[in-house]
Order: sequence, then structure tokens, then C-alpha cells
Amino acid sequence: MNAEEQRRRDLGDFLKTRREQLVRADLGLPPVGGRRTSGLRREEVSYLSDVSVTWYTWLEQGRDIHPSRQVLDAVARTLRLSTAEHTYLLSLAGYSAPQIAPEQMADKAPASVQRLLDSLPGFPAYVTGADWGVQEWNAAFAALYPNITTVDLTDRNMLWLVFTDPYLRELMPEWEVTSRRFLREFRAEVGPRLGEVPWCDLVARLVEASESFRASWESHDVEGFTSREHLFRHPSAGDLLLELHRLEPCDHPDLRLMIYTPVLTTDAPERLRLLSDTAAPPTTSSG
Repeated sequence: MNAEEQRRRDLGDFLKTRREQLVRADLGLPPVGGRRTSGLRREEVSYLSDVSVTWYTWLEQGRDIHPSRQVLDAVARTLRLSTAEHTYLLSLAGYSAPQIAPEQMADKAPASVQRLLDSLPGFPAYVTGADWGVQEWNAAFAALYPNITTVDLTDRNMLWLVFTDPYLRELMPEWEVTSRRFLREFRAEVGPRLGEVPWCDLVARLVEASESFRASWESHDVEGFTSREHLFRHPSAGDLLLELHRLEPCDHPDLRLMIYTPVLTTDAPERLRLLSDTAAPPTTSSG
């Protein structure tokens, strides 16, 4: 059995076990054969998923067919798969993880993420959601960029701030290069969702508010994220050469943890240490 055959077999076995584990009463279905907890029949999964019985049977049998993502999503809903189970099902068929719907996205990162941020006292760090809204940050980031603590919640979005906050433009002497890089990464990351709220609303606001954004947006340039150096010219700490890194919590794939570390071949470590020593206690987005 080759790898492709094994994946098809695993997919079929996985669907069968999930189907048999369902409780019929939870779906408002009558018992079968007097057993109140028996799972669904193939015909019922087929009907509830709007998929032909033959096609679904072939899926469970591991036949050499190529189900669409829409079919697998429908079956996942019928079988009430968890996010992890849904992702696993799609991966067996060669698809990427399911995207989180806008209404399911949290406005505030979990406490565990804030604790992680606060465990990095010497490194400016913040967390964004899938829409690039800044949800949490640590004291070092607030010391580097004080406006984050006072900006209105509706404007607390990294792309919006980069293109509209004069303080950030002064803070980044290479703003022209940096802002265009942020924009290319944004388009590459959220491109398939640009027609959805809140992404389309954010773009519309920026087109109206920033001529620089409008000109760069029309170029349609895209670029994936890579760790890179950023030069900051802080009014009290002076020039800080920091390297930006991005982490994604496995249990919250819609979040992005952004961390700036000082470039060790410069005096940034000492300057950043002095800046952090004068920082206020951690301030989060709550309230």
C-alpha cells in the first residue's frame, strides 16, 4: 500500500469512527434497532450533508476519488467534528486547515498568551488577530510605542496604525520601506478573505485615509513574512535596531505573536534595557 492509498484508507476509517460515535438523540434522530446511542447510518450522513450515498460510501471505503473541500466541510458539520478533527480530515484529503469565521474570532487573546508576553519583559511584543487588530501587548512594547495604550479600540489595528499614526512614521525612519513590507504581508496573508468583513472594511477605511496606502495597495504586491531587522528612532532611547519575529500559538492559530529582539552587534540591547526599566506595568487591551 502506497502513501496515497494509506491516506485514503485513514480518511475512510476516520469518517466511519466519527459517524459511529455520534449519539442519534443529540441530532434529533430516533434510535435504530432499539439502541439509543447508536451512530448515524451512511444514508443519514449523506442526506444531512447533501452528498450522494454512493459518493459518501466511496469515501468511507477509501476509493480513489477526490472530494472537494466543500463536500468535506459539509460532512464535518454533519459529524460535528471539532476544529482539530476538521483540520485532520482536510489534511488527509490534501487541503489546508479550515479558516475561522469572522464571528468566531476573539477580540481578546487568552490569559495564557498575555502571560507569555509578560514573561518577555525585555523584548517589545504584541499579539494580533487574523484581522491584524492588536489584542494584547507587554510593557516593553508600550515603552517603545506609547500610543498603543491610548488609541481607540476601533483603530487598534497594526496596519491602520502604520499608515495613519504620525508617531509611528517618526518612530520608523525607514517608514516607506517598512510600511510597504507590512502591506505586502497583509495582502499575502488575508488575500482570500479580502471580500469579508472586517478585512474589506479595514481596506476601505485605509484607502480613504491614506494616500500612501492607496498607492501601494493598487500595486497588488505580495510577500510572505520573514524575520527581519527594523530600525526605530525612539525619542528617549535613540536608535534601536531590533529584529522582528512571528510565532503562532498552536491552540490559537488565528493569533500572531510578534516579538522584537535587539540586534546583539549593536548597542540596542543596552538601550532597550534602559527603556524597559522605565516602562510602566503591563497594560493590556482590556477596558
